[in-house]
Amino acid sequence: MEQKIRRDRNMGDNLRRLRNDAGLSQEKLCAELQRRGCDIGRTTYAKYEAGELNIRASVIIELKKIYKCSYDEFFVGLDIL
Repeated sequence: MEQKIRRDRNMGDNLRRLRNDAGLSQEKLCAELQRRGCDIGRTTYAKYEAGELNIRASVIIELKKIYKCSYDEFFVGLDIL
């Protein structure tokens, strides 16, 4: 029996906003994440921003360090229904 996973709220817009505010392309961001030990390619990251793939906690932790922001920045607007 196949079970469909309910589509959850996604933080893709927040990820894109933070990256753009930092002046980084997806390629440069992924290179920095790889340098920090996150094995992630641009295609995978693009899926995070598009809401097609849930982002791993380890990636959020590194993004927080790169962007020098609070964790709240990743979840802005997600509690509004």
